[in-house]
Amino acid sequence: MLLVDVEKRLGDFAIAAKFEAADGATALFGPSGAGKTSIVNMIAGLIRPDRGRIVSAGQTMFDSATGQDEPPHRRRFGYVFQDGRLFPHMSVAANLDYGRRMRGLTRDGGDFGRIVDLLDIGHLLKRRPGKLSGGERQRVAIGRALLMRPELLLLDEPLASLDGARKHEILPYLLRLRDEMAVPMVYVSHHPGELRHIATTIVRVEAGRVTGTGGPELLATADADAL
Repeated sequence: MLLVDVEKRLGDFAIAAKFEAADGATALFGPSGAGKTSIVNMIAGLIRPDRGRIVSAGQTMFDSATGQDEPPHRRRFGYVFQDGRLFPHMSVAANLDYGRRMRGLTRDGGDFGRIVDLLDIGHLLKRRPGKLSGGERQRVAIGRALLMRPELLLLDEPLASLDGARKHEILPYLLRLRDEMAVPMVYVSHHPGELRHIATTIVRVEAGRVTGTGGPELLATADADAL
């Protein structure tokens, strides 16, 4: 269970977000500029809230009242960015292993093989990112995050940089991740069509504030948006 209750002022823009995220895929949904990415960055420890608390699996990550603020590398969260952010000079295999090494985790060949199989990237291991399609790069980025053995996976618009065909290519892997890996996800998107496939809980964000938490009915008032 993830508990978020944070406030942050970014210039003239104010964020005040409070919600809970359980198992499955919790989607932060709202228009561009609503503050979704800033909220995820606060969860990840990349932005420090002005006030509030963030608690994951019973452990406090941030508490402004006590001054506690765990650095990102101690939060055990995997983060998949919109553009993948793979290292171009490294092979896919080396990119996959990077997060594990930075966390100081022991290599687990069985874990590595299971995630490679889950994401169907075994044939890509010797390639470099420049030789991959957009969908392949995102699958590698997801694999890298999973090999960090996260207790929570943060995905910030993971399909936004992909065309329609690539979105349809990667979506089944996201569904397998949700259903088979049992790692809770916080999934950022402003595309209702995408979230109808992947989200188990919707947290609607507008102008920096959470305006509702629930199911697909929170998408019904949004403009239709094809995947």
